[in-house]
Amino acid sequence: MSMDFYSGRQEILNVLKGVRAGDLPHLIHWMKTTSDFDEFTSSNDDVILRSIAEDLRQRLPFEAMLSSEQFAIQKLNQQTKPTIHIDAFLYDDDCIDSLCEEGKMSRNFCLTCGSSHTAPLEFISHSFSLVELKFLYQHVLPDLTGKVLVDVGSRLGAVLFGGYFYSSAPHIYGVEINPDFCKLQDIIISKYQLSERIKVLNADICTQAVLLQNADVVVMNNVFEYFLDRSEQARVWKFISENVRKKGSLLVTVPALENSLSDLQVDMQLSQWVEALPLHYDVFPEEDKEALEQIHLYRIL
Repeated sequence: MSMDFYSGRQEILNVLKGVRAGDLPHLIHWMKTTSDFDEFTSSNDDVILRSIAEDLRQRLPFEAMLSSEQFAIQKLNQQTKPTIHIDAFLYDDDCIDSLCEEGKMSRNFCLTCGSSHTAPLEFISHSFSLVELKFLYQHVLPDLTGKVLVDVGSRLGAVLFGGYFYSSAPHIYGVEINPDFCKLQDIIISKYQLSERIKVLNADICTQAVLLQNADVVVMNNVFEYFLDRSEQARVWKFISENVRKKGSLLVTVPALENSLSDLQVDMQLSQWVEALPLHYDVFPEEDKEALEQIHLYRIL
């Protein structure tokens, strides 16, 4: 027998009232954090985005890095702690858990070869996860009706596809210097018929002054550190700070601007360019909070 909203709510409250007092906090914590409700809360947009991720997984090596990314591969290998690239858009935690159970990957590395003396691997992602995309479009950014959004270094297109399904932005641009990634994004845009609102430009962002000057939102997720040497990073940041100038427009970065610029020789007065806006990171379960806290929002002054 199906119930209306009020009857369903009362049934749930009746169940909670019948739980032993000592177990109630555990049950409520489970309800807040479980993925068991996903099938009831997942929207059609979520389903399409997961389908896009599946399509991309089929076309990429497991680590989702291409041989044309020599600098990024070299940088990954230089990490002080063993680090692997796991693209968060392609592989959510459930995916990783399944791969670990199948023995196709591990969350740990061996400290003494052949022993059980292990430590956690560092994971790095150059894409937002589905949860991060929802947070970005449903909790960080305002209504994007009539707005222009630019993703700098759009890579696999996660920010673009998230913008299509989770926002009303009519003009969504990805700027990606690697032609191999542009081809992948174009395949998805064509297959899912997204070209009315999404356009990918195979270009160096430093050739896109007019696009940046017209943007209402600019997204930059881990965009330069793994792909450019420090002098190039400084040059690009200078260009962006000179062209992302529309008063009141928004800049989304991972990590915080101060972190990105701290090791670079770049003459930028952040306090004269942007103001940091507070974000509420507790709108998703606790286990997602660490990733969400890497996302920072700024308003252009």
